[in-house]
Amino acid sequence: MKYNKFLFVILISVLTLFLRSEEVDYNYTVIAEGLDRPWSLAVIDDRNIIFTELSGSLRQIKDGELLLAPVAGTPEVLFKGQGGMSGVVLDPDFQNNKVLYLAFSARDEGTRTNTLKVIRAVLSNNELKDIKEIYSAFPSRNTALHYGAKMVFMDDGTLLITNGDGFNYREKAQTLDNHFGKIVRINSDGSLPEDNPFSGNSNALPEIWSYGHRNPQGIINYQGNIYGLEHGPMGGDEINIIKPGNNYGWPAITYGKDYNGSIISPFTEMKGMEQPIKYWVPSIAPSGMMLYDKELFPEWTGSIFVSSMKPGSVRRLELEGNRIIEEHIIFDDLSRIRDIAYLPNGSILLATDGSGGEIIKVQPN
Repeated sequence: MKYNKFLFVILISVLTLFLRSEEVDYNYTVIAEGLDRPWSLAVIDDRNIIFTELSGSLRQIKDGELLLAPVAGTPEVLFKGQGGMSGVVLDPDFQNNKVLYLAFSARDEGTRTNTLKVIRAVLSNNELKDIKEIYSAFPSRNTALHYGAKMVFMDDGTLLITNGDGFNYREKAQTLDNHFGKIVRINSDGSLPEDNPFSGNSNALPEIWSYGHRNPQGIINYQGNIYGLEHGPMGGDEINIIKPGNNYGWPAITYGKDYNGSIISPFTEMKGMEQPIKYWVPSIAPSGMMLYDKELFPEWTGSIFVSSMKPGSVRRLELEGNRIIEEHIIFDDLSRIRDIAYLPNGSILLATDGSGGEIIKVQPN
């Protein structure tokens, strides 16, 4: 019996070592520090970066230097719980039109409720101009949790926006008359595409693209494939391939449990509901995602990278087609990592979480 336990310990140690092994030599450079909860990164070019601070600011690294003054003209946000200034994404024609999109939580006027909103605006030097609200999640909620608030453009120029389940509204993720637990698709001016999957359904909101989500914290478009990153409960974090009209199961199926240990659902599979291409038990608290297609780190080209806040690392996932065949833990000597991106030159950007957060550039030695 003792011998079997010894072999088990050795096996676990070898597996852990294998997960952490990376034959890549790299270094860190802090390019911005003393930040107030950096949350989302948007890359303009190798020396110009835009990012949000959850507490309410939009910031710029311009010509390689952090501007001390936040961007002026940003909307007032509800900075509470998980709410605040959240996702930022650049227009596909940003180099010419300077248009960006911000997702944030906002308090409803005259009430105690709030909701997720998205605006588009023109970045002029260090100020937002021509601001237009293009999306407001329906209905409002009385919680400040699970907003989603990540965005990505599709190849046709339409915009996908992730919406969390609001924590207290998870059953609504399975119904189509609301935005809780949904990914929605709109045009960049806020109008609705005519070919959304539920456009002809009088019982569904026409902007819904997919449903059955908990709290989608990452969404990327790689060669026309949309990958979604789901922050699960206690276990059950997921990566899914997002397709129009699909039901991703929450909360009817899940690989996780509630935070108090109770069963959310006894089912992990159900007819008509999609399975993830990757899930984690226990949870890694995923926060952001990218697919690395540069050559600066050739060993990593073609891998999905997931930033993690528990305990704080990045998971590199090797892809074979749409299957994840191997997982590596990297950058685990930092703190909680809130978001991840890459520069055109192939360097990797990490945003560390919390008050006193940093933007860190990773380059090969």
